[in-house]
Amino acid sequence: MKPLSANPLPVFCCLALLVANWSAAAETRPNVLFILADDLGWADTTLYGHTRFYRTPNIERLAARGMTFTRAYSASPLCSPTRSAIMTGLSPARTGITVPNGHVPEVVLEASPGQRAAPNKKATLPNPVTRLKPEYTTLAEALHGAGYATGHFGKWHLGSEPYSPLQQGFDVDLPHWPGPGPAGSYVAPWKFKDFDADPNVPDQHIEDRMAKEAVAWMEKHKDGPFFLNYWMFSVHAPFDAKKALIEKHRARVNPDDAQRSPTYAAMVESMDDAVGTLLDALDRMQISDRTIIVFTADNGGNMYNSIDDTTPTSNAPLRGGKATVFEGGVRVPGVVVWPGAVPAGSRSDVIVQSEDYYPTLLEALGLQPQPGQRFDGTSVLRAWKGEALERGPTFTFFPHDPNVPDWLPPAVAVHRGDWKLIRLFHQGEQGAHRYLLFNLRQDLGEQHNLAAEKPDLVAELDELITRFLTDTRAVVPLPNPAFDPAQYHPELEGKPNPPTKPGAKTPAKKAAAKSAAKDEADPKLQGWKARNCEASVSGGIVTVKGLGKTPFLGVGAGTKGPAALTFRTRSTAGGDGKVEWLQPGGNQSTAKSVPFTLKSGEWENLTLRIPDSEQLGILRIYLPAQNQPVELDWVEFRSDAANRRWDF
Repeated sequence: MKPLSANPLPVFCCLALLVANWSAAAETRPNVLFILADDLGWADTTLYGHTRFYRTPNIERLAARGMTFTRAYSASPLCSPTRSAIMTGLSPARTGITVPNGHVPEVVLEASPGQRAAPNKKATLPNPVTRLKPEYTTLAEALHGAGYATGHFGKWHLGSEPYSPLQQGFDVDLPHWPGPGPAGSYVAPWKFKDFDADPNVPDQHIEDRMAKEAVAWMEKHKDGPFFLNYWMFSVHAPFDAKKALIEKHRARVNPDDAQRSPTYAAMVESMDDAVGTLLDALDRMQISDRTIIVFTADNGGNMYNSIDDTTPTSNAPLRGGKATVFEGGVRVPGVVVWPGAVPAGSRSDVIVQSEDYYPTLLEALGLQPQPGQRFDGTSVLRAWKGEALERGPTFTFFPHDPNVPDWLPPAVAVHRGDWKLIRLFHQGEQGAHRYLLFNLRQDLGEQHNLAAEKPDLVAELDELITRFLTDTRAVVPLPNPAFDPAQYHPELEGKPNPPTKPGAKTPAKKAAAKSAAKDEADPKLQGWKARNCEASVSGGIVTVKGLGKTPFLGVGAGTKGPAALTFRTRSTAGGDGKVEWLQPGGNQSTAKSVPFTLKSGEWENLTLRIPDSEQLGILRIYLPAQNQPVELDWVEFRSDAANRRWDF
């Protein structure tokens, strides 16, 4: 063989031919538009016939062009884990991203077992990953490598730089925001860094602006192919919307309807309007016939916040909502459009999950995975095309137990056909697992646990769970060495609005009762109580004005340390403050604290460590609001025993 330097022309010609063939193949591939709604429940659109209040004509218009999936599932009942699954095709059990903490300051790239939990908990919770690791080949990187222009618009929540969309395969990221929701408000003015509202558009909504920016980007790349990730901020908290739309829907409220928040209905309408803007643009550019569109949501509807004297939404007839593995937390809207391949106006009851989109799109586009790349999802392209598909089981790994209505202990679930088994980690006798078994065809609302009646089926499905956890190397909950049976209350499990007994003896139940009473008294503060100050909420921001020497906000913790309290705040004048905690039954003389100092005029994220491993009663944030107001955007509490976030 001749050395390459002897005659480079043939090699050059071969390379040129390969580049030409690659370019020609890229030009013939369809565009991909992936629309992901945030917290949009299965019953929040008109696709499934379970809402009389919300109106989603553009999503109906989308469905008329393609296939509606009646059993579309998110990878998790919380947002970031699902987002990671879409980007990687991997289960949260494998990536370790199991809670929405991509915005927290700590960078954690490997999950680890939890060591302790509160004495009323039977299991410890894993310490989750906080960033999408760059070594995964993302969907954006795969398509970018195949010649696609790639753009991400909207929410990311998988990490700031160097873990942002710009380091994960996207050419463009707007507004380049790592947070869990829109910066401050849906309606301008916003608080995004380097991204201001259009001064010529009054009351500009973030989805109006994002859709406009996405359309402008598509215009630049209309000759294709392009991959547009349009991941909406809607309809996540904070709960606000265009005033005219709120009043429009206020006039339509039926007080007997479980879905009756005019603010949430207005948010759904703006979300739907953005879908219409994108569809109109594709039609106008005459590229609809060569664009694949996926529309889905990252988890079920939010049923635990408060707005308009009600919950944001209802997922009925499904049980539960966001932050539970009941169907209301993981069954989501799902529509796929691909003219000429996906039958228009069709429906499918094949189970599809977030992990499936990556391998399905690769097969649809004629692309191969990277050498050695694996997926936890599977290609469901045959189902897209209306063909019969017998798919394997799907799994939902959620090793956490947020304090929400219809809560469950840390769990993992498997769907196979009509059957669903939920394993509750170490919730049985002497550390054994406990199980919930439902036939969803006969019991969509998951009211009848058949585990005791079908032990053989439980064992069969549980073996699938064990194989899944082993294969993904999941970091699972462990038996809690500090468990105290006297403080355990299984009667509260899975109950909406768990009651607290007036004479309860345990510190955890006392704290829960106090917190619930505060929430009822001042729902906008979500359980926080203002002392020596005034606290008002507007546009998702708490403004604290001091009335005495020591203004503070306090809330019941009801769990054990050690813990971390993170909050985003801004002070006009700056100054010193502290985070203070008291043990249950303690007084000011026994309080402990850690100090902090605020800069002047800048938004900043502060994380304060609470080192005590004892039970925490009251948490207080003392703010330097004596002379100038101090603003508070959000607060997050994290410990081995509990995680909670207040977005106001």
